[in-house]
Amino acid sequence: MSAATALLAAQVALAPLVRAADDKEFDPNDVTPGVWGFVITFAIMVAVVLLVLDMTRRIRRTNYRAEVQQELAREMAEADAAKLEQIAQAEAAASGTPIVDAEPNDAGPNAAGPDATGPDAASGDQTSR
Repeated sequence: MSAATALLAAQVALAPLVRAADDKEFDPNDVTPGVWGFVITFAIMVAVVLLVLDMTRRIRRTNYRAEVQQELAREMAEADAAKLEQIAQAEAAASGTPIVDAEPNDAGPNAAGPDATGPDAASGDQTSR
């Protein structure tokens, strides 16, 4: 059956229904959602509100967990740094060499400026004048 034949058959089948619908006068009271329409709309609204509340709760929980993980990582890094400092102090005490603490505002390996001589910590080369 071709598409044109199917379309023609559908037109012929629907023609009496269209004529019957044209004969009746439109009554807006017959075309209302009714009680069931209200119940279904209300149920959908309640479901959406519950989903939004659940989503908010999950986002807050995720944000809180991320903050806790960052705090734990920071505390672990501080503990590792303190442990390494204690090990360095113990090794220095055992070997008899003094411990030299870096300045808090140390600018890095080339802190003395470009005119300084000495090994360049980044490349291992001697700096030139």
